[in-house]
Amino acid sequence: MDASSRIGRRTLLAVGGALPLAACVGGGGTSGSDPTGSGSGRLSYGDDPSQWAQRQVPEGPSRGTVVVIHGGFWRARYGADLGEPLAQDLTARGWTTLNVEYRRVGNGGGFPQTFDDVHAALELVQGPGPVVTLGHSAGGHLAAWAAGRLRTGEWTGQVEVTHVISQAGVLDLTAAYRAGLGSGAVHDLLGVGPEDPRYDLVDPRRQVPLEVPLWAVHAPDDGQVPISQSVDYVTAATAAGGDAELAEVTGGHFDLIDVDSAAWTRIVQILDGISPA
Repeated sequence: MDASSRIGRRTLLAVGGALPLAACVGGGGTSGSDPTGSGSGRLSYGDDPSQWAQRQVPEGPSRGTVVVIHGGFWRARYGADLGEPLAQDLTARGWTTLNVEYRRVGNGGGFPQTFDDVHAALELVQGPGPVVTLGHSAGGHLAAWAAGRLRTGEWTGQVEVTHVISQAGVLDLTAAYRAGLGSGAVHDLLGVGPEDPRYDLVDPRRQVPLEVPLWAVHAPDDGQVPISQSVDYVTAATAAGGDAELAEVTGGHFDLIDVDSAAWTRIVQILDGISPA
């Protein structure tokens, strides 16, 4: 990606105070030739047009699977095309990737549909090795939630997350609700305030400690999701005996999904340090 392409993309990402997260629309990826096997291709996990994931398999042995979960404050105007460059880069580095689309607020998502979809997509993971959830912004929330979802008793399955990388994730839904992040995005997602017990099921801050390592990658100059979301989560998780680490980077909110950025290099370094299962 050249400099002019990066500038154009970041301009799109930053447009509009009411659209504070990534502003590319629609589903990404292309249909593949192996929809049911273990090779590359688009996999459906339901009948809705948003219930799919694009799997890419590297040449040679796979290092494990990275499940890419896009952001966009859980809203339908943002789609899995945001995660496609990340998935392509990681596949070239030897990872099997699963770039997940899911129902969002405005196209049938919310509670519990959004969570049901991410859970169902995770159950598509095949093969040995670590299972890493990697999510940006609202996707960072879903990546962290996914690692603890089977403990809640509301979702049952076979695929367990082994590592989490949250890219400027919304890791405290209660604080995000009270701060009005994303023009009320948390209320739009859940339909209720923090006093409702559903927060106990889906708020990562209330689920510490996770049983797996989590890296909270965040920039102090993030103007969309404050770094306090990551700092406070890591503080609470480590105090509870969890394995959580804050990784500060530069570049605001969007460098974390720019594969030519220093922030992305830091994320790749974290993945390089994950040992095969």
